[in-house]
Amino acid sequence: MHPPKPTNQIQEGLIDSFRADRLNVYVFESRRQMGEAAAFTLAAEMRRLIAERGRAIGIFASAPSQNEFLDALVEEHGIEWTRVIGFHLDEYLGVDEDAPQSFRRFLIERLVKRAPMAEFHSLRGEAANPEAVCANYAALLKTRPPDFAALGIGENGHLAFNDPPVCDFNDPAMVKVVELDEMCRQQQVNDGAFARLEDVPRRALTLTIPAIMACPRLFVIVPGVRKQPAVREAIEGEITEGCPASILRAHEDAHLFLDRDAAAKLRR
Repeated sequence: MHPPKPTNQIQEGLIDSFRADRLNVYVFESRRQMGEAAAFTLAAEMRRLIAERGRAIGIFASAPSQNEFLDALVEEHGIEWTRVIGFHLDEYLGVDEDAPQSFRRFLIERLVKRAPMAEFHSLRGEAANPEAVCANYAALLKTRPPDFAALGIGENGHLAFNDPPVCDFNDPAMVKVVELDEMCRQQQVNDGAFARLEDVPRRALTLTIPAIMACPRLFVIVPGVRKQPAVREAIEGEITEGCPASILRAHEDAHLFLDRDAAAKLRR
């Protein structure tokens, strides 16, 4: 089977498109073109949801890999942001939203302050009772089931903070506290969030794989050379918790946007 042909508006820079099991994959010449194409595609879905249902509910990732996508998304015309409800994927424990490393702060600055959402619900990493935060956030997700999620993939193949050591494709929880492995913590240093490995928190709050997979549509934005091994394993390896992102190939409506660098090690 072949993925549906992209519309003219996202043809710019498109150098390959194919399907890996159920996962639609699009490869673009540049990081900018990748981000703009993902933003155009998601914006069309948001406009459709608002026209048909009166609102759009989405989950957004917080990472430098999302910069071009978020910049393009807030510039898209015709999105009634006052009918949009937003969630995010994860947060460090012990970090409040004023900290430079806060994932809430990233989204507030890159998205929420630039687009007048009706609601934005954040995971409170500084709360004294993280289990209660998880329970409350799960309850919110149940009352406002997300229509879509915009995601990234980590260097070890993680989705949110579902790293290989803690990933559970059948997790009974929607939101949980996890221990961060060293590779995940090192990625935060590589991304510039922390200066040293010892500064990176060892625990975090995260949406689980079932919570992510429950979203009817997934938009995954993954640029850069450092993501090559994870992209290759996610697309060409086994579907296994050893590479959490591989589960995307089992989703019925998931779309992976890559730039040339991220796709360079694929055996195509």
